[in-house]
Amino acid sequence: MARTKPVALGRPRMDFERQRTDLACAFRWAARLDMHESVANHFSLAVDEGGTRFLMNPRGRHFSRIKASELVLLNAEDEQTMQRPDAPDPTAWALHGSIHRRVPHARCVLHVHSRNASVLACLAEPTLPPIDINAMRFRGRVSIDDGFHGMALDDEAERIAGLVGDNPIVLMRNHGVMALGETVARTFDDLYYFERACSTYVAALQTGQELRIVSDEVAAKTAQQWRDYQNLSEDHFRELQEILDREDPSWRG
Repeated sequence: MARTKPVALGRPRMDFERQRTDLACAFRWAARLDMHESVANHFSLAVDEGGTRFLMNPRGRHFSRIKASELVLLNAEDEQTMQRPDAPDPTAWALHGSIHRRVPHARCVLHVHSRNASVLACLAEPTLPPIDINAMRFRGRVSIDDGFHGMALDDEAERIAGLVGDNPIVLMRNHGVMALGETVARTFDDLYYFERACSTYVAALQTGQELRIVSDEVAAKTAQQWRDYQNLSEDHFRELQEILDREDPSWRG
């Protein structure tokens, strides 16, 4: 019996280190892809089985400089969090804390004000039509938050947490976008492709020409093909990490 203890204790530590580096990679690439905004956006990742203990970026740190070791470990159930000397940004704590407290399956939460998703969130009609293969990936997989009434504090954060559901994307009207998922790799991949889909849609609108929208049958077929595409997210994220290792390995520090 005694021999099993080192193994049981060792595995979570390895997983925790991996979780830190995965999240750090997402920060660095969000900056490289210009999906960040000043020091105002936040990513988080649950690290325990219940989903309430989570990593998040420290307050005031630019995405392009974040290292794995700098991520702050928080507990969504801790009412004294904002009294800590390393207290996170209050809007980040309200929004991410609410989600990790109420939506345990949303282990990774990536919230940004990326340009094209934010443009979509500002339109009177915020639906992303199936005009290209990337948009079809999100057919029936976007929750739309219509209740914006200020920064994500208190009841605003609780309301957003209550509408997350099972979709990987929450389009936050007049605000931005949030991607949610089980792993950093899959969640970042969804964020990346949603922003790409929005970019194509916004560019298509700017031409002033009529959009070519595919049939529901084709959109549904393509959406299913996306779901059946094995290991795309993991392959994408592995390549992102290898590029960082080659160009700026400080992110693992």
